[in-house]
Amino acid sequence: MHTASRFEFNHPAPRQGLLRAYGLALLIHGLLLAALTWGVNWRRSDTSLSVEAELWSAVPQQAAPPLVEPEPAPEPAPPPPPPKVEEPRQSEADIALAREKERQAKEKLEQARLEKEKLAREKERERQEREKKLAEEKKKKELEAKRKEEAEAKQRRDENLKRMAGLAGATGAPTATGNAQKSAGGISSSYAGRIRARIKPNIVFPDELATNPSAEVEVRTSPDGTIVGRKLLKSSGVPNWDEAVLKAIDKTDTLPRNEEGVVPSPMTIIFRPKD
Repeated sequence: MHTASRFEFNHPAPRQGLLRAYGLALLIHGLLLAALTWGVNWRRSDTSLSVEAELWSAVPQQAAPPLVEPEPAPEPAPPPPPPKVEEPRQSEADIALAREKERQAKEKLEQARLEKEKLAREKERERQEREKKLAEEKKKKELEAKRKEEAEAKQRRDENLKRMAGLAGATGAPTATGNAQKSAGGISSSYAGRIRARIKPNIVFPDELATNPSAEVEVRTSPDGTIVGRKLLKSSGVPNWDEAVLKAIDKTDTLPRNEEGVVPSPMTIIFRPKD
């Protein structure tokens, strides 16, 4: 029973005004197409127009004169050159005076240079002399130190020899100052006394001495005893006594032979004024 009541919904009724809508749409599209076509043609057509117009003024006015550009200003003229000053002409006397002054100036410069060189040479010479003096003083000190060292070494050697001679049994007198075992080089005390006895008469010494200094003399002889040389080894401190001993040896000429029949050479003999 309900089927008959819903039949109208199964078959909708035809729409009202559908044809009219289609017609309006076609009309609008046709107008749009016509407008586009006319616009394109209007753009292609010549749109230039020639128009003339005259303007009238209510009050009469005069036209302004044409613009006239000002002429460029002329360039300033260059300043005139300074007047040429003529140098005063020098006389021969002025020229000679100028040359003399120039020569004197050169001479002063040359003299100053020579003085400077002279002063430099003097300083160099003083420096060399000072260095030379220092070198000499240094060398002198070295020689003095060496001599002192040698003297000390000799003294030590003599002391050792003296000590060794005393230990070995020396034959000299208690007051003897020699270092050998015998009083002379290789001679006994008795033979030394004979030699002194031969030489002493030839000694000429009148002075009186408070002390008894000893002069040590080295005597050289030939095999037969002829004296061929003598040398003072140790001074007594009295030059007159030393000279008297040497002159006495020169006067003696020959020396006696020893116990073995020979004359030793060299011999060291000690002479004292009070012996």
